[in-house]
Amino acid sequence: MTTPLRVLIADDERPARTFLANLLKGFDDVTIVGEADSGREAVALIVREKPDLALLDLHMPELDGLGVIRALRKREVPLVAFVTAYEEYAVRAFELNAVDYLLKPVEKLRLRETLNRARQRLEHSESGLEARRVGAAADAYDAAVKPESLDRVPIRKGDELTFVPVDQIVSITAEREVLNLHTSNHGRQTITFRLKDLEARLDPARFVRLGRGTIANVDAIVKVNAMPGGTHVALMSNGQKLHISRIESRKLRTRLFKL
Repeated sequence: MTTPLRVLIADDERPARTFLANLLKGFDDVTIVGEADSGREAVALIVREKPDLALLDLHMPELDGLGVIRALRKREVPLVAFVTAYEEYAVRAFELNAVDYLLKPVEKLRLRETLNRARQRLEHSESGLEARRVGAAADAYDAAVKPESLDRVPIRKGDELTFVPVDQIVSITAEREVLNLHTSNHGRQTITFRLKDLEARLDPARFVRLGRGTIANVDAIVKVNAMPGGTHVALMSNGQKLHISRIESRKLRTRLFKL
């Protein structure tokens, strides 16, 4: 007897979750291990239930389908099929990177194909391959479709997710493989994320590069002092002193400041 494929559904719209669940219940080789109504709940359920396949909606508040994947550790990433209503050009970004997708409204035969593909990958997958495929698809998607600016940044602490409002972020500094989010209340939160990826999700009118590993909130810059060699130092509202590289100093001079 075939071992049932353990599937998780994540969609913030109840009718969409119910529709998918009813389709899945029509297959005798599938077990639904959880239904999440938000990205935050999806992360918690994936960590706890360890599904074989996660059907993730791309449009969920606070944490979308891609955000769910990025909030997981590599070893926690299951097989993923993104459920989307995006235009065909965006869907191709996933297809070219060997990640399954389902267009709304989901058709039963198409869902069957996805389940079969998932089972085949489980039988032949190499360690870590699926996480790399999903990461590649996320990068391709970001290149194809300009993501909306974040209002809040998700912070993973164990199995729990909290959110830091972007308005409270004074600066972001990179330290090896982690980012430090420095906030207006003199706090610091740490996330595992690439600086360039987070930068792409921040409003460029509000956040600027100060150097290779530093981004600052323009509204939190209190004073800028010139230094030898064409560099500058920015004094932030939380007391931080951030070095501005020579290249970024020139950019800031023409774009934002009259130094």
